[in-house]
Amino acid sequence: MASIISSLPVATIAAGTFSYFLVSQLLSGKDSLRHVPGPPPSSYLWGEEWELYYGSPGAPYIDWHRKYGKVVRFNGAMGHRVISITDPKAISYILVKNAYAFPKAKGVRAWFDATIGRGIIWAEGRDAHEPQRQLLAPSLSPQRVRGLIPVLLETAHRLAAQWANVCDQAPTSETQIEVTNWANRLALDTIGLAAFGYDFDCLSGKPDALADALDGLTNNEHKVSSFYMRALFWLFPPILSIGEKGKMIRKTKHELGIIASRMWRDAKVAADREDKTVMAYILNADEENIDEEYIVSQMRAIISAGYEPVSAALAWILYELGTHIDVQTALREEVIELKDTTADGINKLKLLDAVIKETFRLHPPILENHHEAGEDVVIPLETPIAGTQETHLVVPAGTLLAIPLNVIHKDPGVWGLDANEFNPQRWLNPEKAVSKEQRLMTFSEGPRGCIGRSFAMMELKVTILTLLQQFSFRCQCKMEEFQSFVVRPRVVGETASSLPLLVARL
Repeated sequence: MASIISSLPVATIAAGTFSYFLVSQLLSGKDSLRHVPGPPPSSYLWGEEWELYYGSPGAPYIDWHRKYGKVVRFNGAMGHRVISITDPKAISYILVKNAYAFPKAKGVRAWFDATIGRGIIWAEGRDAHEPQRQLLAPSLSPQRVRGLIPVLLETAHRLAAQWANVCDQAPTSETQIEVTNWANRLALDTIGLAAFGYDFDCLSGKPDALADALDGLTNNEHKVSSFYMRALFWLFPPILSIGEKGKMIRKTKHELGIIASRMWRDAKVAADREDKTVMAYILNADEENIDEEYIVSQMRAIISAGYEPVSAALAWILYELGTHIDVQTALREEVIELKDTTADGINKLKLLDAVIKETFRLHPPILENHHEAGEDVVIPLETPIAGTQETHLVVPAGTLLAIPLNVIHKDPGVWGLDANEFNPQRWLNPEKAVSKEQRLMTFSEGPRGCIGRSFAMMELKVTILTLLQQFSFRCQCKMEEFQSFVVRPRVVGETASSLPLLVARL
């Protein structure tokens, strides 16, 4: 089937199925959402997908919600309806109170199935998801992360050593370092050692098949074929197997699978059940000989989650510090005298915590949280739908729901008139204490929230404090956001993520 599909032009597939989906939308009752305000379709074939893909990441959502309120309807490809929601009561209902009634969208699940397998990120439904969360979450709890700090320090110092080597070989006091490549490699080495006791050795700078596969999959999104895939996979998941992009997806899953299988078999031979890693927890749970593919899928999921979002976040933190030298200086003064590198000592660094939170607010790695209605459902609203008195939204089964984090994180009515500015003090100033309305949605919420939150925060803290103790850096290039799987920085005019910093040893 895939070979037949791949031989057809994407435009032909789109045109051939457009009428079917348009009619099915109407017959299924989704026109009941017509009273929800939103932009008129830019294209009857592609809807707003072209603007979402080629515009500044998330910018259309900001415009739509400014014009139409906290509940907005727009069209995706082939006329399928999407409801974008920033209403806080509705978000709590979707993510927390009734989370299992709103599974990930079918296209999103197909993406995870194709890239990492049927692990915890793919699983839906309470019965499928909760056992997987119970297997993995304890090993990533705040208490367990405390024991992993030596590993985090080790990889952070490896990165610092590489930067020092580059600086020492430079003819001037400052030298340019391309940060995103190093951020990617740090994230892979850290998740490998901390989760599985396995050293990918990416920070050595040597070529690495896994690093290249992951980078190639998500860091080259300027091609029109990538647009077609993104626009259509919501409705036509088999498109993920088509063309060069399909080959890259299969290659990534293959490389992840080879390494995960090797790590699992080695771990079973070593049988170190007293270790502090995720692997030790899985070994202790393997009393019934859990299927290897199930374990490999979980391992792929952990590697993927520990790589892409963390590396993007690290790049954005360094960018913000490189363009706000006053904040960098103040933060260096906070971390330079740190002697207590335990979790307690590191967590006392309030400005460091604020800098990371503020970066997550402005640059959430995952721009949109996508779900769909598993059945016909009534979603309660805090604010009536614009132009009506309705405080409930009736959503037909299968409707795609988008929660745009950038709109929530930059709402001037919640965060103030400086909502678009980098201001870590907003997390520290008692007169501007963060209220319950100021939700940091980076790690989502509820039973499907990210189990790696504590680990990611500590990894970033350890890395930033290590670099600031040894280097100063600044960014002189004009940068922009670009969206691949996550939102990354890149130099304006380039096609892949990039962040050149001028770095000097202290």
